[in-house]
Amino acid sequence: MTSATNTSHVIAQTSQPRRKRRSTEPQDMRPGGLKRAPISVVVLILLALFAILPVLVLVLNAFKSDTELATNPIGLPETWNFSNFETAWTEGRLGQGLGNSAILVVGTIIGVWICAGMAAYALARLRVPFKRGIAFYLLIVISLPAQMFLVPLFFLWTNLGLYDNLFGLILIYTALNVPFATLLLETFFAGIPKELDEAARLDGANEWQVATKIMLPLARPGFLTAGLVVGLAVYGELFFAVIFISSPNNLPISTAFLTFQQGFTRLYGVTDAAGLIMIIPVILLFLLMQRNFISGLASSGVKG
Repeated sequence: MTSATNTSHVIAQTSQPRRKRRSTEPQDMRPGGLKRAPISVVVLILLALFAILPVLVLVLNAFKSDTELATNPIGLPETWNFSNFETAWTEGRLGQGLGNSAILVVGTIIGVWICAGMAAYALARLRVPFKRGIAFYLLIVISLPAQMFLVPLFFLWTNLGLYDNLFGLILIYTALNVPFATLLLETFFAGIPKELDEAARLDGANEWQVATKIMLPLARPGFLTAGLVVGLAVYGELFFAVIFISSPNNLPISTAFLTFQQGFTRLYGVTDAAGLIMIIPVILLFLLMQRNFISGLASSGVKG
């Protein structure tokens, strides 16, 4: 009996430190744990390479001649050819195209902010009949291809004198982007506590003061997000710009690629240089507003 008890006592003593060691081991509190972290890192690296490599190839090919592009489409250029940028800037009239695109982007963003902001505020904060029906209608409008309305819109714009006019193109872009921006901004307005506007009304504020002094500052990330999404869409739009603009002085920068073609051949080096010039403002804008853009998209799905 004594030997058995001593053995069990020794086993109990030796097992206690093991239990303590297990309890003192640091636990990984990150989502996914230690075992999933390498997989997540590998996936993120692959996604980053998938996004960066096409831009890197564009940058390298912008400094190559067409002859070198045919023999070396991916590697580093043998001679850095800067003449592609000069040709793209002069023949493609990129300076004037950037100015026209800036007018289109700014005008469309302002129009979308005004129209979608008022509509989203009404759907989220006011007692509007058939709210769900209106939201469903906006969703259907987003899903419909805009090319369905091209022919009647073209004749209407011609009769109204809006053809070959930047203001007419701004109206089209505004109408195309208002439904999406309305649904996006509605989630921001719906996430603001209703006690704030109720307290303001008790203090004597009217509806305009509640909307502009309380709701608008709180929904600022949503307006920045909607403006950035709409601005990027307008900046790269080509279909309506080619159809509703005919004068070279009014063409946006997205149509400059159509000029880099000679017969059945295309100047690929000049086209890549023009593409690089075109994406530089977009990259700079996103780097400056990436925090607001990411925080706006994250908060758009939260409702209070």
